Amino acid sequence: MYTEYLETVSSRTASRATAGLIAILLLSSFVAPKAAASDEAKASPVAPLSLDQIVDNLLRRNGERSRNLLHSEATRIYHLTYRGFPGSREAEMTVEASYDSPANKEFKIVLQSGSKIIVDRVFTKLLEAERESVQPEIASQAQLNRENYEFALVGYDAAQGQYELQVTPRHKSKYVYHGKIWVDATDFAVTRIEAEPAQNPSFWTKKSEVHHEYQKIENSWVSARNESISYIRLGGRATLTIEYKDYRLTEAHTDVAAVCPSAEHVASSH
Repeated sequence: MYTEYLETVSSRTASRATAGLIAILLLSSFVAPKAAASDEAKASPVAPLSLDQIVDNLLRRNGERSRNLLHSEATRIYHLTYRGFPGSREAEMTVEASYDSPANKEFKIVLQSGSKIIVDRVFTKLLEAERESVQPEIASQAQLNRENYEFALVGYDAAQGQYELQVTPRHKSKYVYHGKIWVDATDFAVTRIEAEPAQNPSFWTKKSEVHHEYQKIENSWVSARNESISYIRLGGRATLTIEYKDYRLTEAHTDVAAVCPSAEHVASSH
């Protein structure tokens, strides 16, 4: 009986800790050390574009890429490790994910192992929540734009060809985050995010961190890896990683730049 009790408490604790990550994961969004922005900017080369130009290009190119991507398929590997009171739990799930423009996501579970309760209460709920996330009423709340966020230029890395921006949500919501994003200076795509949820996802969660990386495939920038860490009040820690691989994309145009105004043209128009 006591063993069953510990299993229930442990699983619920892990579930609560990780459930708080669901909303922030839907953003496909990762918390950087909070060095003073002024110090970082002084150490960085002068950015070739102004903040308004960077954000304008980012939002425009995001829209173009979104419209250009008609269909995608990929393999995802979800792995969750929970360490804390009253015991440790671990689980993994392999999923075949597909997306059809403009708002349809489907998932096929290929393989699962480990804690059944984590699989049922965390992984399954993550997939359900992501299906809902592409619906317009939810997607509009999570979108990276000026309605949802304020932007500040932190610095420019000439060697990597990336702008570093601080993003601050205009309202508290489980669908937005505060932290930093890195923007490719050529494609004006987000390459990395390090952030925390703007709103504490759960009473049981003291702090959550989300680290997300993107990769370029054909003309699209897609998720490469996600790591989400949740610290809970009872002293536990849940770490969820998602690996994305084997992408297969269908795009409307093989060369987006050939049918869209160039970033340089937009920048020079300011």
